Amino acid sequence: MKQHSPRTKSRKNAPGSAGTTAAPAPQMFAVLARIETVWPSLGPVGQRIAAFIVSNPQEVVHMSVSEVAERTGSSEGSIVGFCKNLGATGFQQIKIALAQETVQPVQFIHEDLEPSDDVDLAIRKIFQSNVQTLHDTQAALDVRAMQKAVDLLRKARRIEIYGIGSAATIAEDAHYRMLRIGLDVKVAVDSHVQAISASLTGPGVVTLTISHSGSTHETVTATRLAKEAGASTICITNFGKSPIQAFCDVLLFTMARETNFRTEAMTSRLAQLAIIDVLIACLALSDYEKSVKTLRQTFDVLSLKRY
Repeated sequence: MKQHSPRTKSRKNAPGSAGTTAAPAPQMFAVLARIETVWPSLGPVGQRIAAFIVSNPQEVVHMSVSEVAERTGSSEGSIVGFCKNLGATGFQQIKIALAQETVQPVQFIHEDLEPSDDVDLAIRKIFQSNVQTLHDTQAALDVRAMQKAVDLLRKARRIEIYGIGSAATIAEDAHYRMLRIGLDVKVAVDSHVQAISASLTGPGVVTLTISHSGSTHETVTATRLAKEAGASTICITNFGKSPIQAFCDVLLFTMARETNFRTEAMTSRLAQLAIIDVLIACLALSDYEKSVKTLRQTFDVLSLKRY
């Protein structure tokens, strides 16, 4: 029996003939039309991926490539390869294309906003979202993982911190804070520098990667290279499955409820900074005398910068 694409089936079985089902928006049609076009050339794995995306477009928007791979019984490479068959650069581009038609445009600004919200309501909604993110992250933070991260960082002969895009500012903040307590640390926010530096790490070096999605090519590559070179790897990332986790010795999870298709981080930044604050405080307390002495010394140096 000839197997049809899930989109073809949905056309035959959907109750849209009575006018009760709205037609997909143009951009959504573009994604589905491409899937239907390539369907005959797909193998069993490709057809499982295609069927899942067509049947769950709104859910896919909020999933990582690892989660889709798990749900479809395939690999992350198969998902990326499938997306490229559709003409996309990768899974993220497919998610953005789906999101543009399955979510309200205002959600690209913030998940909880409505177009009619005034300033007062926007303030209350965004602050409440940020407070909730901090509460959720505190509840999810593993004390043993934090202790292991502190132990690794305190014993490291050198620390390297990686972040790209919106995570770059978090990485630079962590770098500054670690310098203030006397740690040997450097930060890399350029993808080429990250790759070179990570490949030259080795035993005794600890890397700290900040990545909300855990799926950014540059930071996943840097973390993998550091792991392969023998370094210990720590990552601050959002809860859920993601490619970077395969290369991490310690995972510190945030619980930021923000859309994965938006490239700019919002609530996740606060959760990442809160974890950095805890990490720095615990590092300072683990070598209290030295940390206090270094803080005083650096304070004196910085005082020269003020009038």
